[in-house]
Amino acid sequence: MTTPNAAPDSYYQRTGENTYKPTVHAQGAWHPDEQHFSPLGGLIVHAIDRYRADRQRAGRPSGGLALARISFDILGLIALEESEITVETVRPGRTIELIEATVTIGGRAVVRARAWFLAELDTTAVAGTHDEPLPAPEAFEPWTMAGVWGGGYISSIEVRRRETGPGRAAAWLAGPVELVAGEPSGPHASFVRLVDTANGIAVRQSPTEWMFPNTDLTIHFHRRPEGPWTGLDVSVSFGPAGHGITSTVLHDVHGPLGRAEQILTVRPMNGS
Repeated sequence: MTTPNAAPDSYYQRTGENTYKPTVHAQGAWHPDEQHFSPLGGLIVHAIDRYRADRQRAGRPSGGLALARISFDILGLIALEESEITVETVRPGRTIELIEATVTIGGRAVVRARAWFLAELDTTAVAGTHDEPLPAPEAFEPWTMAGVWGGGYISSIEVRRRETGPGRAAAWLAGPVELVAGEPSGPHASFVRLVDTANGIAVRQSPTEWMFPNTDLTIHFHRRPEGPWTGLDVSVSFGPAGHGITSTVLHDVHGPLGRAEQILTVRPMNGS
């Protein structure tokens, strides 16, 4: 197993302008030598935020835009090793902007992400959603997620959960571990670093008998997240041909703020 050499109170340590080394806190749940995608998703948003801030300082304005959607394609096992994140603008604009980021480990692309940033306007007068707010975190019971899942990432987070049936649960998550050592994270990066956890919150089958890793994650926001808690209202569906979907309504303590979708490859652990 790889032994990361990085600060123990963060998921990542910067090793260069665009390179990051994971700590044991970034360790995955399915295999000890891989990264959990949740903190890596947050790291990608952090790298995009930094790229856009650098462009702003260089006189290429991108202010007044907010992250409205980010999609991640997971191209294979993400080794618990140093990664490089490159970011570029695909479609610049004053009201709509498309940014692409690629994570490379050992010379191989392991994640590609595309993020849409849209202009912010005052639409308070017409704001609304059919999604119901979750009860406050204090209304949920603490859940030892490490009792179901392994890995350093799972051990690093606080979870409060309420299960209502197979493949159906809601939870509040918080994490005291810093995303990148010594670097403050923006609200979206801090929020996204916990979202991929949704696929382990409402298990339809025991992960000791079935595998159901996700090969993507797409997040839509209709407002900016606030505060330390990430709320996940999760529904998991398995189809009859080895595919599944984890669908999540996203919350902070002020109410619903978006949605996330993950496509799953479902197969028995014994490979039969």
